[in-house]
Amino acid sequence: MIEKFLVEVLKLAPRQMWGVEQLGYYLSEIFTSFSPKKIIASVLAVFEMLGLVIFDTPTTPRGAELDLTGYQLVLEDQFEGDSLNTDIWEYRGSGPRRGGFNAESQVRVEDGKMIMTGEYLTDGTYGEGWYTAMIKLRKRYCKGYFEIRCIVNEEPAFWSAFWLQADAPYTASVSNGGVGGAEIDIFESLGSDSKEKGSVTQTIHCAGVDGVQEGFQSNNLGSFYGDDIYNKYNTYGLEWTDEEYIFYINGVETRRSSFGNGVSEVPEDVIVSLEIPGEDKLSSLDKDNYKAEFIVDYVRIYQK
Repeated sequence: MIEKFLVEVLKLAPRQMWGVEQLGYYLSEIFTSFSPKKIIASVLAVFEMLGLVIFDTPTTPRGAELDLTGYQLVLEDQFEGDSLNTDIWEYRGSGPRRGGFNAESQVRVEDGKMIMTGEYLTDGTYGEGWYTAMIKLRKRYCKGYFEIRCIVNEEPAFWSAFWLQADAPYTASVSNGGVGGAEIDIFESLGSDSKEKGSVTQTIHCAGVDGVQEGFQSNNLGSFYGDDIYNKYNTYGLEWTDEEYIFYINGVETRRSSFGNGVSEVPEDVIVSLEIPGEDKLSSLDKDNYKAEFIVDYVRIYQK
């Protein structure tokens, strides 16, 4: 009855409903714990969860620590050398993208880092306009632990992302509620001009959930704070198991979910991108002085 009221009357999103559950847990901790340190931590958590429930604001990761026992490293790129290793990576979606273009010119490798740049070019590969970049691994992967260490762009409009995508996650007959493929956003940083400032979002998209054939369905698991994400390196990870998706920031669990009809059972693309917005947001940017950079230290994949 209470859950129905929260969803239908207060219109709380699933992530806010999760916040309600967490509120109950941390309130219990306050009144049952004998550790002053634990009580203080629980009080802080209560305030954050109230913010999530009432204002849909970000929270701090507080879950279990990452445990890779039983996993082995199957891919690692630390971006050594002076160019992208096209033996393992390929450029993705080159050409028109929303209000601008993806182009190889916007990826460079230097000092052990891969840097994607978003900017306005008068002499770009596809003509004058806004440019950014997207790359994917040549090999697809099914299940395992996926991790990136990076500094995300702080500038508004463009946003940094690390994500997985199957061939047709938005087609119900193929996705079958995610079992036949999903889009799994390990993280997206929506920029310093949003209410999610200083945090990243983690989301699952698929189609055909519970037999629905129109459109596609999404579960935004929430926004979570990192450690000074615009200036310091943070890690963002996903453990994709037989039963669920478990998301991490700096080795601490944020959320876990089996949203849809089950986890994806197909190999998916592993994608790194500096995403470009539509023309409406680009029109407010200063063409002569705007530059966004997404700096990646490494990408790693582990499997059992």
